[in-house]
Amino acid sequence: MNSTHTFLAEGITAGYDNRTILHDVSMNIPSNKISILIGANGCGKSTLLKTMARLIKPTSGRVTLDGKPINKIPPKQLARMLGLLPQSPIVPEGITVADLVGRGRFPHQTLLKGWTKKDYEAVAEAMEIMNISEFANRNIDELSGGQRQRVWIAMALAQQTDILFLDEPTTYLDITYQVEILDLLTDINRKNGTTIVMVLHDINLSARYADHIFALQKGRLVAEGEPSKVITSQLIEDIFGLHCTVVSDPVSDSPFVVPIGRYHNNVRMYS
Repeated sequence: MNSTHTFLAEGITAGYDNRTILHDVSMNIPSNKISILIGANGCGKSTLLKTMARLIKPTSGRVTLDGKPINKIPPKQLARMLGLLPQSPIVPEGITVADLVGRGRFPHQTLLKGWTKKDYEAVAEAMEIMNISEFANRNIDELSGGQRQRVWIAMALAQQTDILFLDEPTTYLDITYQVEILDLLTDINRKNGTTIVMVLHDINLSARYADHIFALQKGRLVAEGEPSKVITSQLIEDIFGLHCTVVSDPVSDSPFVVPIGRYHNNVRMYS
């Protein structure tokens, strides 16, 4: 992998059931970087990810990959370039870990050709990267939430795409699993140059792991750039309605949002 791609959303307006969610959104996804979409619930983050992945057809505007509209790219060809892990995917009943990860190889297979050595190697490598090789023959239903999430990510990795979209990959996981998964995704980005775009709810983890932040408010892109330039107390108040102060993360030196609230406002700390 480690290929450079141009991925653009230009003037995207989109939504569901005649209800507009996104309003004239334009963005250029940085190639070979980790980008994270932030914003309040219902602001359009997941809708934007789905639109860029061609699951939702925009009512206006277009999404292009290497200058070609994604709706003109054959589905299997697109699936060899772009992997998507949706929010809360449904687990097929009675399926083993290895079988689920193996489904990531579908875009590379044809009716005339069965599994190849490369397919088996890709599945084994994906499971090894996500530390789930020991679970290969276990049923998905037997795994914990964090283990299941690693399996889903491994399936996306088995596609061996240059671009990977993940919608809230750490939701419902405790902090240990959240950090573990984000560390593993960072490993993938740094080793393979994979372009990763994620939706995350945790602002501080977003600021720590992102190379580039896209901030959405009510379906509009209101800020973008490096976390150190984007994450400010004013932006957080604007998009989340949260009164806060922003300090430096003592571990990563990235911006760290500290909510103020009504009962713990230590004036000396913020002076």
